[in-house]
Amino acid sequence: MIIPFTKMQAYGNDYVYVNADKVMVDDWSKLAIKISDRHFGVGSDGLILICPSDVCDFRMRVFDPDGTECEMCGNALRSVSKYVYHYGMTDKTKFSIETIGGLQQVGLDVKDGEVVNIHADIGKPVFDMDRIPVVPEPEMMNAMSGAKEFFSVPVQIDDREFVMSSLSWGNPHTVMFIDDVDTLDIKKYGPLIENHKIFTKRTNVTFAQVTDENNIKIREWERGVGETIGCGTGCCTAVVFAARLGLTGRHVDVMQIGGMLHVDWDDDDHVHMVGPSHVVYEGEYIYEA
Repeated sequence: MIIPFTKMQAYGNDYVYVNADKVMVDDWSKLAIKISDRHFGVGSDGLILICPSDVCDFRMRVFDPDGTECEMCGNALRSVSKYVYHYGMTDKTKFSIETIGGLQQVGLDVKDGEVVNIHADIGKPVFDMDRIPVVPEPEMMNAMSGAKEFFSVPVQIDDREFVMSSLSWGNPHTVMFIDDVDTLDIKKYGPLIENHKIFTKRTNVTFAQVTDENNIKIREWERGVGETIGCGTGCCTAVVFAARLGLTGRHVDVMQIGGMLHVDWDDDDHVHMVGPSHVVYEGEYIYEA
């Protein structure tokens, strides 16, 4: 079977996108593993399926490179929004997309028939430890003094102590604020935090440096992938906790390796990310069941 695909990047994750309404595959997890293999030449942070939905405009399914289906990715959401407009699946500039993490609202800025910017409302962050997969160690519970949120908790990672905060966007995200992200040995600390025993399943890891009240700089360790050029929900996690700590306001530009993403945390507690998406290339994959 020949499967047309599009590789897209949204100032962060570069995923492979497939219109699942046009192809029939018996095992999407198997395809995700094959198409995400960086040695294959397609290479990506995972597989995104665009599917019909009974409750809104489209449904998005997200698969990590190991074939695991996950809940939601903000950068993938933005690229899906461009994909469906770019390929004529809709002529709307405002619509909703169904994910395992919930219904997400998106809006497109279109100029001369091309999408130049994407606004994604990814909803309210979840802080409750009953809903984020965290099981703190006894000494950490003492430091938290019975708190129900995994917020500003010191954790010893090898030879260094990090102060961690975690929340959920339908999947776990952890952020640590440090003085200098450029000099961090992310290949050492990223996997140690991703696979730490306090997390019941692996977490994405955002290392963040606040440069001033309106700007944050991050490096992102994506679970199951390694360091990526950026992560939309990682940017949002950094802004939410920076604002809660009084380090920034609620409207912040976040610099990733891949480029700048603007994040707004509005008065209704919804978090919005604003930035472009780019078609990297189109191709075909020969799938064998």
